[in-house]
Amino acid sequence: MESVNTASDRPCDPRCLLKSEAGISEGNVGRGVVDFPVAVVLPAAGSGERMGLSTPKQFCTFLSRPLISYTIETFERIPWIETVVVVVAKESHDQMLHIIHRFHHTKVKVVEGGATRHRSIFNGLQAFNESTEGPSSLLRPKVVIIHDAVRPFVEEDFLLKITLAAKEQGAAGAIRPLVSTVIATTSEGYLDHSLERTKYRASEMPQGFLYDIIFQAYQRCSEFDFEFGTECLHLALQYSGTNAKLIEGPPTLWKVTYKRDLAAAEFVIKETLSLSACLISGTMAETAELASKLQKNLAAHSMQTLDLHPFVKGNDELLSKTRNFIQISARRESLSEITEMVKVLEEMNHALLYPVVIIWVRLCMSEEPSHRQNPDELSIMDLSMKTKQRNILLYGIEVIHSKIPELWERSVERLSEITAALIRDRNPAFTGQLLQA
Repeated sequence: MESVNTASDRPCDPRCLLKSEAGISEGNVGRGVVDFPVAVVLPAAGSGERMGLSTPKQFCTFLSRPLISYTIETFERIPWIETVVVVVAKESHDQMLHIIHRFHHTKVKVVEGGATRHRSIFNGLQAFNESTEGPSSLLRPKVVIIHDAVRPFVEEDFLLKITLAAKEQGAAGAIRPLVSTVIATTSEGYLDHSLERTKYRASEMPQGFLYDIIFQAYQRCSEFDFEFGTECLHLALQYSGTNAKLIEGPPTLWKVTYKRDLAAAEFVIKETLSLSACLISGTMAETAELASKLQKNLAAHSMQTLDLHPFVKGNDELLSKTRNFIQISARRESLSEITEMVKVLEEMNHALLYPVVIIWVRLCMSEEPSHRQNPDELSIMDLSMKTKQRNILLYGIEVIHSKIPELWERSVERLSEITAALIRDRNPAFTGQLLQA
C-alpha cells in the first residue's frame, strides 16, 4: 500500500505559529478551564531511518537548537501543563539531559525508552505510576497528552480542545483529511481495490487520554500490539472500551520525517521571527526621518515595527516582543550603544531559544564615502564575532543621506530590502560586515 499523504504533510502559513514570538500574546487560553493536572508524554527513542542521517531526527539541529527542544518549548510555555516526560533511547539519555540544561527546560523528566514506539510510550506512562517520593516523583495526571517529539508546531487552543475532550470522553485524537487516495495492492503488484477517500481520515498527534484509561490499555495489550502497533486510540478502544472523540486539527500538525521537513521547519520559524522588529532611532531629526521611512517600507514586507527611543534597560516587556533590533545612528561612537544593547539582551537571556538579530544602520551625512577601510568595519567585525557565540547576529548597513530626493528614496528602499532580507534569512555568514545601501 502507498504511504498516505495528508494536508498536514505540508508547512502551513507561519503567521499562525509561535504567536508569542511575533509579539502577539497567546494569553492563558486554558487557565480557569483546566483545573486538573495535565501531563505530556513525548516518545523520542526512534532512530529516524527515513531521514537518512546518522543523527536521529529529533536531535537534528537548526537555528542552533535541536528539533526536540522546539517541541518541548511548545508544551512548557502552556501554564496548565505541569510535566513533560521525554522518552529517549538509552544511548541518548545524556544528550537529552544536556539539551534540558542548555535550553533551561524546567518541566521535563527523561525516561529510558523501549525497542518499539508502544513500549516507549508505556515506559513514559509508567513514570507517573512509580511509588517514589521526593523531588523526582511525578504527580499522576488526570489527563495525559501523547505527542510526537518531531511535531513542533501545535497550538494551545487545539491542545485545550484535545484535553477537555479527553476528560469528558476518556480519549480524544487529532485527525486530518486525506489528500491522496488509499489503495490496496495484490502480491503481484497490481491494483486490488481503492478506498473512498471521503470516508477516511488520517490519524495525527496530539492524542489525549484519561490517564487511568490509557495506562490500563497498555497493561492489558498483547505482545503483538507492543511490537507492531502504532495507534494509541485503538488500544484505548480495544482494551479499555473507550471510543475516542476525533477532532479535526489544523495544518500545523505536520511531522518532520525527511530532510526537506527540517528545512521547512526552519523556514516556518524564520518567517515567524521576522514578523516584527524594534526600531531605535534616537533624537536627531535625520535619524528620526530615516526611521519613519524605514518603518513604512518594512510594513510593505509584512514586518511590524515597534518604536523604542532610546534603547533602555528595564523595558523588558517591549523587548520581549521581538528578536529583531534596528539601531539607526549618525554618530561614529554609536557602536557603544550596540554593545550596551547586547549586554541588556544577554542579561535577559533573550537569545537562549532563538537567534537575535541586531542591525546597526549608520547614517552618513556626507555624500562622499571614504574608499579607505572604515574603522567602523573593523569594530563591527570584532564585536560580531563575540556576539555570534552568544546567538546574537550583528549586521551593519551604511546609508548615505543624499540631498537629491530620488537618490535618497532609492537608498532608503535599498536599506529596507537589505534589512528585511537579513532579518528573514538570519544568515551567520553576513555578520560583521558593513553593507552599503
